[in-house]
Amino acid sequence: MVARTHLLAVIVAVALVGVPVAAAVEPPQPASTGLDGSDAEHLQATNTTERLSTFADQHLPDRSSTFADQHSPDPEADILGWEAGYWYNESISVTPGDGLNDSELDAVVARGMARVEQIRRIEFEERPPVEIISRSAYEERVRNDTSNLTEAQRLHQNVKYEALLMVNESTDTTQVQADNQAGGVGGFYDPSTGEIKIVSENTSTPKMNEITLSQELFHALQDQRFDIASFNQSTQELHNARDGIIEGDGNYVDHLYQQHCENEWEGTCLMPEDSQGASSDFQPHFGLYQILLQPYSDGPPFVEAIREEGGWEAVNAVYENPPASTEQTIHPEKYDEDAPTNVSVPDRSDDRWRVLDVNGSINYASFGEAGLYVTLWYPSIDIGIPPDKAIIPYANHVNAVPGGAQQFDPYNYNHSYTAGWDGDKLVPYVTDESSETNETGYVYKTVWDSPEDAAEFSEGYERLLTFRGAEAVEGRLGTWRIPDGKEFGDAFYLDRTGETLVIVNAPNVEELPAVREGSAPEGERTPVPDDDDGTGIVTTTDGPGFTVLAAFAALLAFAVTSLRRR
Repeated sequence: MVARTHLLAVIVAVALVGVPVAAAVEPPQPASTGLDGSDAEHLQATNTTERLSTFADQHLPDRSSTFADQHSPDPEADILGWEAGYWYNESISVTPGDGLNDSELDAVVARGMARVEQIRRIEFEERPPVEIISRSAYEERVRNDTSNLTEAQRLHQNVKYEALLMVNESTDTTQVQADNQAGGVGGFYDPSTGEIKIVSENTSTPKMNEITLSQELFHALQDQRFDIASFNQSTQELHNARDGIIEGDGNYVDHLYQQHCENEWEGTCLMPEDSQGASSDFQPHFGLYQILLQPYSDGPPFVEAIREEGGWEAVNAVYENPPASTEQTIHPEKYDEDAPTNVSVPDRSDDRWRVLDVNGSINYASFGEAGLYVTLWYPSIDIGIPPDKAIIPYANHVNAVPGGAQQFDPYNYNHSYTAGWDGDKLVPYVTDESSETNETGYVYKTVWDSPEDAAEFSEGYERLLTFRGAEAVEGRLGTWRIPDGKEFGDAFYLDRTGETLVIVNAPNVEELPAVREGSAPEGERTPVPDDDDGTGIVTTTDGPGFTVLAAFAALLAFAVTSLRRR
């Protein structure tokens, strides 16, 4: 479920709330370079670009004129800021209120390409096909993709998110992921076909949001110029890490695009209020969703800082050396400086248990600093825990400003519990009966920068177990048991040695050493945390599930009002 098959415009956080735009033919706007002082400082022109800029200086109208007065002639060759007969700052005659016909869509796409070029200073090699589809058509596509998964692939997904104590073993995680995707996508680019699909809620007169279009056009441009489809994104951690540049660059370009729409392009950008957005009944699983969103929040400032220091050419160079971990975009100073540890998990199971074979695909998972942060933050959305006593407080995740969250970087993924991450690998285990019983196990090995960092995460994880109803097991070292009557009923063994913390899971205590030899050794009983030990943790029998609670209504509002891609 993390392989790069499509680049999606997902409904994310506060950042792209478009201003309403009058549609038909707008009053002519003064010509502009489309670049403010900051933009101009970062143009890294080659000799060719300089020659093309000279052409633009000679033929584009001056600021005292308008396109109605002085329409720019088409250039003899394709240049930045011009595509298929349209300049980036040219008004177009469309009536988007009743949807776009073919000729209007062609004009919107051509000008959108010109605008993306003008902002990002990269030329398209070819025009990608663009189609507007209904929400129901997209949902059907997602259902079809999910139906093709094998039983082993489904088990793999179930074990992964059960290990984060987010989705219990009686729930089909692939369906949860599909629901998140089907209800929260505004469009996508398919690298296998080079096609763009824009999802419209209005099925009778599908409408186009130009900001959403710009996102997917830039994905097509990235694929043409940087071959992003070749990036290794085989785990959720690698997916989010590489998306630090893919989606970070994309969302940064979108940010600049919208700034232009609100300034020198004002009145010409197509942003109908009812064009894109979440499905009306969209209630995402916030744990899975917030893991997914990390590069969309941390990626843009990561890219912006690189551009401010070295221009667009420095950003282009990152595609040759993309972020190796989410740690490197959560803490940008660690990019290209702190490589993650390559974690190995030797098999020490007995003859009954075996590593899950995922039909020749990778048989492990990794969530990185971002995934482990969300793991410890996720309980804070539960109504049964005081906000100021959560493992990671709810408010820690939101980069708040008066009236809401920051639009450019809405979410924080940095906390002392997880800031010392250096590597992780989760290996699912099954028996011959697992397909029928859904009883599985896993070994989750995490590596930290120091023994102190490992101890701090271990403390946070023990608090998470307590939140889920775990009790220490009498006569066993480091062993915990969540009763079967609770939603994550299983046995857990925590083995911390130096910079390493290994978490072993099995259906019961007796099976722990069968999954990994040496687990749950006999010894002095682990102290049992009390509800009144100062942590403020309230043991519950139910997780937050999918109910939208008042405690995180603000987060729901953030997560369904803007458009981004995966």
